Amino acid sequence: MATPTIQRRRLGNALKRAREQAARTQDEAAERIDAAASKISRLELGQSGIKLTDLTILLDYYGVVGHEAEWMKELARAGRQWGRWTGFLGAIPDWFRTYVDLEADASELRWYQPEVVPGILQVESYIRAMNLKARPGLSDEERDQQLKVRLERQAILDGPHAPVLHFILSESVIRRNIGGEAVMREQLLHLAEAAERPDIELQVLPFNAQTFGAAWVGFTIMRFDHDAASDVVYLEDYTDATYLDRPDGVQSYSALWNRLQSAALGQVESRNMILGLAGAD
Repeated sequence: MATPTIQRRRLGNALKRAREQAARTQDEAAERIDAAASKISRLELGQSGIKLTDLTILLDYYGVVGHEAEWMKELARAGRQWGRWTGFLGAIPDWFRTYVDLEADASELRWYQPEVVPGILQVESYIRAMNLKARPGLSDEERDQQLKVRLERQAILDGPHAPVLHFILSESVIRRNIGGEAVMREQLLHLAEAAERPDIELQVLPFNAQTFGAAWVGFTIMRFDHDAASDVVYLEDYTDATYLDRPDGVQSYSALWNRLQSAALGQVESRNMILGLAGAD
């Protein structure tokens, strides 16, 4: 579940985005609520809360109305799980909505995946094959909605504030047959293409790597405003998720990431392995 700190982070991100869209400075926003600019900075970093009266003033100043305004007020009160993805309520579980909000606002993502291709790098045919295997009872409409969510998430890759992305994929990920030979070839070629982007670092952890245990645990480390103190670790199982922002928890996963990264193949070797499995080397 999301902690109060995570909910403050969500609200801070949303307010920063609204302020920038309204072309307002932190000084101007602070003057509006008769506060120091440092208060707006702390609020946007998720380091402090805000009174509903001040929040209402800021939302009016930024021109935020309707559902978006109500969502931010609920975050200030207790932290609801809906957010920007209300149109996809049937496609995104409650526990996952916090993640997709944070993912969209992160400046850097470090993603270790031991079994399947990370969602943000999945091609459409792979997504459809995954949904068919993982949730066979979904209707065609629900599958289409989940596909739209995934593709919407991938839009951040080419947005004006695209995050820096680091991926470590177990060799299982690129060998596991999801959807058949044609689907896997398309997916592998897409991974190889993504690995050439300057803002993406992609490595493969081979089966014979010395990993010192814990290589079966998938996780994502999110960073905001390129500030290591803001790191949040996301852990997911089949029916729920955990968000860690305590320094000791974050440090443990950061250390694990470093071990996995050291054990993984280099970027060139990783791309060559992917292309080889795709039959394109």
